[in-house]
Amino acid sequence: MRRKKLFLAAAPLAALLPLVLTSVTQTAPAEAAATSCAAVPVSAPDGARIESVRAEPKPGGTVTFPPTPFSAPAAITDVPAYCEITVTLTHGTAGDHVKVAVALPRTGWTGRLQAVGGSAYTAGDFGAPLVQAVKDGYSGVTTDAGVPLTFLDTSWALTPQGQIDKTLVTNFATRSVHEAALVGKDVTQKFYQREVAYSYWNGCSTGGRQGYSEAQRYPGDFDGVLANAPAVHWAEFAVATLWPRVVMNQEKTFPAACVFTAFQQAAIKACDGRDGVTNGIVDRPDECGYDPRSLIGTKVRCGDREVTVTAADAEVVRKIWAGPADEHGRRLWAGLPKGADFGPVTNAPGFPVAVGWVQTFLEKQPGFDTEKITYRQFADLFRQSVREYDDVIGASDPDLSAFRRAGGKLISFVGSDDQLIPPGGTLQYRREVEREMGGPKRVNDFYRLFLAPGVAHCSGGAGAAPTNALGALVDWVERGKAPSTLSAANGDKTLTRDLCPYPQVSRYRGHGDPAVATSYRCTGH
Repeated sequence: MRRKKLFLAAAPLAALLPLVLTSVTQTAPAEAAATSCAAVPVSAPDGARIESVRAEPKPGGTVTFPPTPFSAPAAITDVPAYCEITVTLTHGTAGDHVKVAVALPRTGWTGRLQAVGGSAYTAGDFGAPLVQAVKDGYSGVTTDAGVPLTFLDTSWALTPQGQIDKTLVTNFATRSVHEAALVGKDVTQKFYQREVAYSYWNGCSTGGRQGYSEAQRYPGDFDGVLANAPAVHWAEFAVATLWPRVVMNQEKTFPAACVFTAFQQAAIKACDGRDGVTNGIVDRPDECGYDPRSLIGTKVRCGDREVTVTAADAEVVRKIWAGPADEHGRRLWAGLPKGADFGPVTNAPGFPVAVGWVQTFLEKQPGFDTEKITYRQFADLFRQSVREYDDVIGASDPDLSAFRRAGGKLISFVGSDDQLIPPGGTLQYRREVEREMGGPKRVNDFYRLFLAPGVAHCSGGAGAAPTNALGALVDWVERGKAPSTLSAANGDKTLTRDLCPYPQVSRYRGHGDPAVATSYRCTGH
């Protein structure tokens, strides 16, 4: 890890989402040494071979992006002209072709590198996050790991013979992000004729898992890691999110969406006030003791008809909230947070990431019908997933001592209403790190976790998500200013909050506007 004095100009910082930004004070801009956008010689990472290096000038200005299955990125304006250098790697005789894109601003480079992560089964993002990094003065880097940029397709993980493609799975799980870090630094240094001063990771979901993997396996790759809503226990989570559909199918009970909403609202009403204010948000769903059986017999309006909540409905909800269990009723994993939207994990045929994982990685049958999984089969699949893949893609090693010794800093936030990667997994990991590394105070010296009340997966929901977590990370890495809180807001900025570092929680002061951050304080209980 490098700790060099920056020679650069102040530049705004942004995370993956459109956020309110701050600046970091620096001294003078670094311009590209090359007068043209041209390929540079690239050193191959160990075990890899360079297939090609291609340079493409990009005009900048206003850059637009096609919608993805998860979002419709807004256009980014005032992007400086930049050079995109694409390096293609392969490994031995595997026949893989891994693309690493490095985007280099022609003016205003801050001496920083930012690597951006992927989503679902896509390893990187060649669109808005990469361009945003350029606008904010970073050299941006991302990789496709040699797999399609299709988010939910898992067919790449099987060979034509129906076996797991170990090369591509290794690329996706761990190797390609590490190689992208090495290639990104090498290309940046040769383009500007100056080394990268500070390197950062920025990702959510799959990108969050990748960030934790880097801190655990390659602690020298990044000075700062921003890894949000991380799928740190991928082998568990990727099966666990299929649990709601298993419950509904095995109980032969399929509550209507309006009934699920009634349970969601009832839980919010019951547990909303625990933080001292009633604002439609459950701060700590894991501490909410609401019993869904109390809703039995309630009349629910569903469009133009009225539905009565049954005992069978309540039992389905109870099991979904309780979380996956084995055939003996023993808890396997965290359940859906109380107060979160049921829809993404109860709609047929289930959460696509979990469906694809079971079909391709476990059953190795793309047409396998996950709607027929029994409770016993679910428990077997859960155990199989952990047995076969935890060491491959788990990112759950609690020993972060090498990352700490290297001077690395790690920031994460998780939404308390995250339906897709329930916060229970990340909270469990954090507790494991504390046990391994000397308790919360010592861990907070280099790793801070923030719970965002009412926020769904990566963003959205009724709560406030961080507005400049990357800026806070830069301040911590470069100025030694550890974040005591993370500033947060909802999409239209009508709600603000200062998120508290775990294990602290946010509590209403007893006076002031509940929609304003200053009305809350962080406390130990």
